[in-house]
Amino acid sequence: MSTWIDRRRAGVLLHVTSLPGTGPVGTLGQTAITWLDAMHSGGFSVWQFLPLGPTHDHGSPYESLSSFAGNPLLIDLQDCVHRGWLPAEMVHPHMDQVQHQQCLTHAGTRFWQQQADDARLRADIVSFTQQQAYWLDDFVLFSVLKQLHNGKAWWQWPEALRDRHADALAEIRDQHQDMIRQVIFEQFLFDQQWQAIRTHAEANDILLFGDLPIYVAHDSADVWSSPELFTINAQGLCDHVAGVPPDYFSATGQRWGNPLYHWERMQADDFRWWRRRLQRQLERMHLVRIDHFRGLEAYWAIPGESEDGIIGEWLPAPGHELLATLKRHFGRLPLIAEDLGIITEEVNRLREAFELPGMKILQFAFDGHADNPYLPEHHEINSVVYTGTHDNDTTMGWFSQLHEADRQRVLEHLHCRADDMPWALIETAIASVARLAVIPMQDLLELGSQARFNTPGTVAGNWQWRLTDIPATGDPLWTRSAALNQRHERI
Repeated sequence: MSTWIDRRRAGVLLHVTSLPGTGPVGTLGQTAITWLDAMHSGGFSVWQFLPLGPTHDHGSPYESLSSFAGNPLLIDLQDCVHRGWLPAEMVHPHMDQVQHQQCLTHAGTRFWQQQADDARLRADIVSFTQQQAYWLDDFVLFSVLKQLHNGKAWWQWPEALRDRHADALAEIRDQHQDMIRQVIFEQFLFDQQWQAIRTHAEANDILLFGDLPIYVAHDSADVWSSPELFTINAQGLCDHVAGVPPDYFSATGQRWGNPLYHWERMQADDFRWWRRRLQRQLERMHLVRIDHFRGLEAYWAIPGESEDGIIGEWLPAPGHELLATLKRHFGRLPLIAEDLGIITEEVNRLREAFELPGMKILQFAFDGHADNPYLPEHHEINSVVYTGTHDNDTTMGWFSQLHEADRQRVLEHLHCRADDMPWALIETAIASVARLAVIPMQDLLELGSQARFNTPGTVAGNWQWRLTDIPATGDPLWTRSAALNQRHERI
């Protein structure tokens, strides 16, 4: 088995935005440190979260403005207060996104004033901009142009900017230095705050487990800066888009709307874009889940005018060549394959060829078929087991909505009573032979469907659930978790 993880471990699934706080979403900083300590007291040594990039207005972390940048909304403003860049009175409870950005803009102005007289700070920002220039320069320009055009998609900009004419971009750089410096500041500060989290995690033997969407958003710095790598026409529009056919999650499939890759062009330069993309993720985290792994073997191509995922065709992808290149470049591949949905033997062979662990979802296990691969007795050591993922209902919500016969089947298989849920399913995950077991925080809190984080194929009402507070070290939740993790040798 590959060395993607060193021993049996257990983790908690909680996106950064779900951390408590006074801002519009959870942030980095002391709250995240407190979370790591509390989680660790429960015997958990892996924190899994969703993609960290800046999002569009709907808030989906899987539809990011950049594969490389961090989301400024996640920046902890108290850090700016402590550094003297922001008056404490500007930070108050129940701040919205506009107020959060106003605070960041104020802090950015003070930062650039301070670095002029602070040699250490100046050296740090110069080092950051030089090391990250390969993506940062394009993202900065993209962000400034989005602001100047009131958030319009890049293919709706004037042709000279849409098509990246050098003289037009040079004029933007000359005329909007303050806006450019603000974006650089935000990415620099995000990086510093995240690295502080990583340092704290490593000091406590905690692994950070991130998420890499297989595709990028159509309206993103990635596509605008490298349109030749994507299925984009001369006007910037997609002839075909990504998605999946009908499956467990949706009877009409899912139309994600992402452009597809020109794989042959990516392969021609030894997958340079993919190598850089993964390198950036590994600078932040120890493990990376490849969302929709099956798209590396074959992908569902949907006509651009379709409104759902019903109509499409499977087309081959050079997944073996890509993974071989990544393995040659990085050596160890700390990757987890999200292998849910319609999975063929070809997909399984690709995953197994590179010894990548797949996912086992217990909520999918109890359909009455003895050969169901998600049943606990069919789990493999080289896998990650979940009660459910961010796309599932909570365990209590799922269990309460089962038909009576299905509910009884679950109870009989787990040898428990209804009152034992969700902890009976949690212990089943932790007891699994799978090398890593991950439990959503909503399940540890025994929450129902009101705490569901995402319903695939829908837009409204997702990505909003948050903790009201972090259960303190010594809370019965953590005590019970620690006992289970100890019993099943995950500590």
